[in-house]
Amino acid sequence: MKSFAVAARALVFGLLLSIPAMAGAKVDINNASAEELDQVLVNVGPSKAQAIVAHREANGPFKSAEDLAQVKGIGLSTVERNRDLIEVGAGKAPGKAAEKATGTTAGTPAEPVTRQ
Repeated sequence: MKSFAVAARALVFGLLLSIPAMAGAKVDINNASAEELDQVLVNVGPSKAQAIVAHREANGPFKSAEDLAQVKGIGLSTVERNRDLIEVGAGKAPGKAAEKATGTTAGTPAEPVTRQ
């Protein structure tokens, strides 16, 4: 019985130590996976997190936290609620969908214009 009490105390102590770590977690909206977004952001579940990733891949990196409001299902109230949890990193170039839409290829320089 004494060993059970010691184990229970250790478990409770471990959980108490992990709460501040989870509370202070931030997520880079330009590099995080859908799973990471789902775990860190408040009121963002798996489907909204996947929508964030899909929007980022199609349109390129977010320039600010407010840009998240462009994602279907994410409103400004959700952005405000998560402001302290959001980081905006450099991100990557848009994916293939954006290349098809714009007719350009990421990383390919434009052809120079020659004047006569």
